[in-house]
Amino acid sequence: MNKPRSPINKNIETAVHELLDSRAESRIYIYLLRRNRARSEEIIRGTKLHPSTVRELLSKMYDNKIIFREKIKTDSIGKNPYSYGAVSPIILLQRRVKVIESRLNKIANLTEKTNGNKYVQIKIGNRGGDL
Repeated sequence: MNKPRSPINKNIETAVHELLDSRAESRIYIYLLRRNRARSEEIIRGTKLHPSTVRELLSKMYDNKIIFREKIKTDSIGKNPYSYGAVSPIILLQRRVKVIESRLNKIANLTEKTNGNKYVQIKIGNRGGDL
């Protein structure tokens, strides 16, 4: 029987999902944040996602620098497995701000007549918690 998630955990999952592309990505990211590091088999068991989904998303998330990985040295024959970890939530938020700024600047500069033919540069700043 699955135990219900607390409202705090649900809010965290919702917030992370808004930053990432899918619920599955947010489940993997949150799992890695809580565990610090894990192998793909542990992520599959912990998130209850399909193995091919986890492997595909781990590759995509690594390429997008949402997670990092390092090889685990083993004495067995075959490929050495990876250990995965999540980047800091602050780094994830900073990257998201850059994406939002870029999109806002594209919209602001759609016409050449914007602000007397001057390029508009929108910058989202951090002023000690002011939004």
